Amino acid sequence: MIRFILSSLGVLFTFVTLGLVGATLLLGGVFWTYARDLPNHDDLATYQPKTISRIYSGEGRLIDEFADERRLFAPAEEIPDLVKNAFISAEDKNFYSHKGFDARGIVAAGIEAVQTRGETLRGASTITQQVMKNFLLGGERTGERKIKELILAVRIEETLSKDRILELYLNEIFLGQNSYGVAAAAQTYFNKTLAELAPEEAAYLAALPKAPSTYHPVRAYDRAIERRDYVLRQMLENGHLDPAAYEAAKTQPLRTVQNGDYPPFAASLPERDYFTDEIRRQLSGNFGEAEFFGGGLSIRATLDPELQLEAAHALRRALEEFDRGQGRWRGSGQKIDPAALADETAWRAALAQTEIARDIDLVSPWLPAVVLAVEEQRLVIGIESVDGTAEVPRADTSWFRGDLRQNFTPGDVVHVRRMVSDSDGSFIRWTLRQVPEVQGGFVAMDVNTGRVLAMQGGFSYRDSVFNRATQATRQPGSAFKPFVFAAALDSGFTPATIVIDAPIEVDTGAGVWRPKNASNRFYGPTPLRTGIERSRNLMTVRLAREIGMDTVATYAERFGVYDRLEPFLANSLGSQETTLYRMVAAYAMFANGGERVEPTLVDRVQDRWGKTIYRHDTRSCTDCDDPALAPGKAPTIVSNRERVMNAITAYQLTSMMQGVVERGTAAGRINLGVPTAGKTGTTNDARDVWFVGFTSNIVAGCYMGYDRPRSLGARAAGGTLCAPVFNEFMKKATAKYGGGPFKVPPGGRFIKIDRYSGGRLPDDASGEHVVAEYFRMGEEPIFGIGAMVDGGFAMGSDLPLFGRGEGDVDPAGPPREVTTSTGRKAVVGPKANFGTISSGGLY
Repeated sequence: MIRFILSSLGVLFTFVTLGLVGATLLLGGVFWTYARDLPNHDDLATYQPKTISRIYSGEGRLIDEFADERRLFAPAEEIPDLVKNAFISAEDKNFYSHKGFDARGIVAAGIEAVQTRGETLRGASTITQQVMKNFLLGGERTGERKIKELILAVRIEETLSKDRILELYLNEIFLGQNSYGVAAAAQTYFNKTLAELAPEEAAYLAALPKAPSTYHPVRAYDRAIERRDYVLRQMLENGHLDPAAYEAAKTQPLRTVQNGDYPPFAASLPERDYFTDEIRRQLSGNFGEAEFFGGGLSIRATLDPELQLEAAHALRRALEEFDRGQGRWRGSGQKIDPAALADETAWRAALAQTEIARDIDLVSPWLPAVVLAVEEQRLVIGIESVDGTAEVPRADTSWFRGDLRQNFTPGDVVHVRRMVSDSDGSFIRWTLRQVPEVQGGFVAMDVNTGRVLAMQGGFSYRDSVFNRATQATRQPGSAFKPFVFAAALDSGFTPATIVIDAPIEVDTGAGVWRPKNASNRFYGPTPLRTGIERSRNLMTVRLAREIGMDTVATYAERFGVYDRLEPFLANSLGSQETTLYRMVAAYAMFANGGERVEPTLVDRVQDRWGKTIYRHDTRSCTDCDDPALAPGKAPTIVSNRERVMNAITAYQLTSMMQGVVERGTAAGRINLGVPTAGKTGTTNDARDVWFVGFTSNIVAGCYMGYDRPRSLGARAAGGTLCAPVFNEFMKKATAKYGGGPFKVPPGGRFIKIDRYSGGRLPDDASGEHVVAEYFRMGEEPIFGIGAMVDGGFAMGSDLPLFGRGEGDVDPAGPPREVTTSTGRKAVVGPKANFGTISSGGLY
């Protein structure tokens, strides 16, 4: 009997042993099968998670950030123990003792599943396993994935330290609200750094990996509190909190940004605008979108925040002033269902959801409002973020045609702003506003470095993200003429060269082109200087014909105005389109004496480790580190920039464009107190108007026009619309950065000439007709009619000789009646013309 029992036990033992061996072999075979094609876990050692790229102003202030996944990478040593312990208590209390998987946890989860008949299925994955799932395997819930997860977890534990694994987990985990990692989540939910978190806040973050939306701090407040308190209990039981700290934390309410208890981090940033969005556009092209949105780049922008505000204000003021001058109310095009207007809660909720610009600040912030009622003498409105209701009187709408009922209906969404007293800033009333239909752009940059100090690409970024400073290609009109004159000056012409201002005809092959001056008049032989001061079209065409459009095109392309300028004579008048950004950069080369400038919105880009991967300024400083440098003496900066034009040519052109500001097409519009040069531009039918100008250190340009080109009106011109924008901005810029005389290059001499005839004058000559021109040493300039250029076109016989400009009294005009010294009336005849001289007549 005993032998039988022993024999039976032996058989049983054999079967058990064989079963265990078979199970082991089977399990081993399964693991071997799945282990053959696993992802390479060694990549985790060099893993770089997607992190936020941040843009800082020139003063070092954070102004914008971009990210696919909003993540702030935090090294393990910078993550407080409080945060680490909260997540370990919530997710894997045996993290520091297991070898990648928790056998006890797996068994406990299995027992619980059996006991509840599958109703309770809790995960038994360790933090290490979750890292494998998140980084290498994906989130599908299958047995195969679980086996691979176990294998990789064991392997990674042999490769990386526990702190490195925890670092990967705490930086990768999704915690809701587009926040990845604990550092970003602390900012999103509490607007705090990790070091500032209280125990109850760290516990709430640790509650989120399970299901962030399930524990939303507003929509699921009670569930969130329950889960947070569970994590706090685990921290207490695991020895990470003492009883007093646990009790204090448990009694705290859940205060979050989402509940309105803390201001959001985004509130500390300025509104996104054209400047930072253009950086995004350019750097995404240079580095790739993946690197820009996930590379954790630190970008130092060239932006001057103070000047950026001034640029936005100056352009907006001009655009709104022009728009209101049209006398037409267009509104925002947005409307709220009138049925919601009876319930304040309903219309406020609807207004909050309306897509309307909220980034406009002109005199005071523009606020969205809804028309609640339209009466004979007032509008009753409800304003976003303003309690109760308000009204706009009929008197406020006198600038546009029609009465209130013709222009408004209940439910219309409009903009309003506070009208305040100029004397003390006190509130007067609410006033209606509308985003102008006319648009424009503005750019300002340093003439020596190309650093863009300010850029405004339209009236409102939130209304239209299209950047008219960099993306809109428009005809520059007469603003292009300085490049024609630069080519002429480098081709042997001087500011005193006489060019005939007379009618011309050009056979284009498709018909006859007859260009005209803006005044529809002709002024005969005229010095080059007057041609640019008065923006004479006929002189410019003759000049371009004389030197050749191929030469003009070469200059335009060298300055970067165009990649290719078609060599048509009409293009000498700026008929080929370009951008404001290119034009301003090209004018900077006039201002700095003819050296190439590469415009930039970025000074430096650093990668996530702080290594500089882009630097704009490549100039060198020879004595910046010299301790013996005398106080008050500026260090020596050595420029390696390419020269694009002769320095004397640059100065001659600058001097001529000073005349534009002082007595030409921009006269009376610019008053900065420092030497200023520039050029207006107005295209046919005033579809585009420009002004680009500069001082000794800053160049700025303005453009205005409709997005779908049409005439701005008979009175519109670059000098009347854009020059005041330039003047308003540059007053602030020169107050901050100063300005001085334009640098006179060596190798030349000043000679006084008559600016009407081009004739040489004595050195002691004075008067409004006298101008000192700079001529190259070693060349004897030809003065007066001997230097005349006709461009190959004929000249009429009845043109005045050396006629004065549009703003001057014209002696060649019709006879005038004058009062003599004796008090009698007399008629003064016109000045002698070219015909009378040619035919031998008296003069």
